[in-house]
Amino acid sequence: MSNQKIGVWSLTALVFSSMVGAGVFSLPQNMAQVAAPLAVLIGWAITGVGIILLALCFLHLSRQRPDLEGGIYTYARAGFGELVGFCSAWGYWLCATIGIVSYLVIVFATLSLFTDGPEARIFGDGNTWQAVSCGSLFVWAVHWLVARGIREAALVNLLATVAKLVPLLLFIGLALLAFRLDLAQLDFHGLTLEVPVWEQVKQTMIITLWVFTGIEGAVVLSARAQKRRDIGRATLFGVLLALVIYVLVTLLSFGLQSRETLAGLHNPSMALLMGQLLGEPGKVIIAIGLVISVCASYLSWTLFAVEVPWSAANHGAFPAIFRRQNQRGVAINSLWLTSLTVQASLLAVLWSGEGYNTLLAISSQMILVPYLLVGAFLLKWSWQQTASASGSVSVVQYLIAAGATLYGAWLLYASGLDNLLLSLWLYIPGLLLFWLAKRRSQSKVLNTVTAR
Repeated sequence: MSNQKIGVWSLTALVFSSMVGAGVFSLPQNMAQVAAPLAVLIGWAITGVGIILLALCFLHLSRQRPDLEGGIYTYARAGFGELVGFCSAWGYWLCATIGIVSYLVIVFATLSLFTDGPEARIFGDGNTWQAVSCGSLFVWAVHWLVARGIREAALVNLLATVAKLVPLLLFIGLALLAFRLDLAQLDFHGLTLEVPVWEQVKQTMIITLWVFTGIEGAVVLSARAQKRRDIGRATLFGVLLALVIYVLVTLLSFGLQSRETLAGLHNPSMALLMGQLLGEPGKVIIAIGLVISVCASYLSWTLFAVEVPWSAANHGAFPAIFRRQNQRGVAINSLWLTSLTVQASLLAVLWSGEGYNTLLAISSQMILVPYLLVGAFLLKWSWQQTASASGSVSVVQYLIAAGATLYGAWLLYASGLDNLLLSLWLYIPGLLLFWLAKRRSQSKVLNTVTAR
C-alpha cells in the first residue's frame, strides 16, 4: 500500500470536487425541464435529508468499522457477501467512468458557445469528432498525472476546487441582486408541465442524486487518509457546502427567467444566465469556471475509479492483475482499465451522437444500488451489535441507518422501471468478470493443495 497520505482539506476538496463538477452549471435547465419551483423545493428537501443521512452513515461506519478500507465495496461485501460486494464495486466503477465521460462531453459543449455558429459546428453538444479528439488528449494527460502519485493528484485537485468556487459564488451573488420574486412565483406549481407535483418531484430525484454523487469520496480513499477521523469530517463538510450551493443556484435561477425559458436553454445553462447578468464576460467567466471545475472533478473521479478495482482485487472479487501498484503506490493496471474504458466510451459517444443528459442518467442509475447497500449495511451492523452481549447502539444510529436505507429504496422507485432494467443489463459484463476472478482464484488454491 502506498505511504502517500491525504490530509483533511485535500479529502474535503476531493469530496466537494467530485460532487460539484459539471452538473451544477447545468442545474437551472435540468431542473426547469422537469419541475416547477414548488416541486424543486420539495425535491431538494428530500434529497438534502437523504444525502445527509447517507453522509452520517459513512461517518458512523468509518469510525466503527475502521477495518473496512475502501468504503462502497467493502461495506457491501462485509454485509451481504462477495457477489453483492462485487456488484456494488462494479456499479460504482461504471458510475465513475461514465460520469468521467460526461464531464468531457459537457466541457466541449460549453466551448461550443464560443466556437460554433450557424455555418460551423465544431464542438456541438460535445459529441463531434473534434470534441472527442480533444477529450482523448485530456484523458491521457490525466492518466499521466495520476500515475505520478495519489497525493500529488489530490493537491492539484485542492487548488482547482478553490478556483472553481469563485465563479459559483459570483453567480449566486449577482443572481440574488437580480432576483425577481414575481417571476419565481409564475407557474409556481408547474401547471404548464401538465404533470402532478409529486411526479415532478420524482423527476428531480435522478438529477439531485447525480449532483451529489461523490459523497463517498473520502471513504473510497480511506486507505490513503492521514487520520481516520478526517474521513467523516471531510464527508460532512463537503456535503453541506455543496447542498447550500445547489439549492441557491437552482432556486435563484427561477427568479431570472421563466421556467419555460430556462427549460429551453442550451447547457451549460448557467453560462447563458450569467450572460444575462454580465453580458459576454459573464459567459466567459462561467466557461472558465466550468473547465476548471470539470478538470478537478475529472481528477477526483479518476482517483475513485482507480481505487475500487484495486480494493476489490485485494479481496479476490476482481482479477489479481488489478492489485499491481507502481513505484508511486498507484494501482497502475486499474488506472489503465479506467482510462481505456473512458476512451472507448468517448468513441461510443461519437458513434451514437448521445449527449450529456443521457450519460447523466446512466451514471446516476449505476450508483443507486451501492448507495442503498451502505444504509442497509449500517442497519444490519447496528442490529448485530445490539444482539451481541458486549455491544449497544444508540437510537439515533438506528434512525440514521433506517432513513438512509429508505432514501436508497425511494431512489430506486423514483428512477423508474426502464432505468432499473437498463442498470441490470450493465451488470451482466461485470458478473462475467467476477466469475473469471473467482475461477482463477479457485484454480490457484487447487494447484497449491495438489502441490502439497
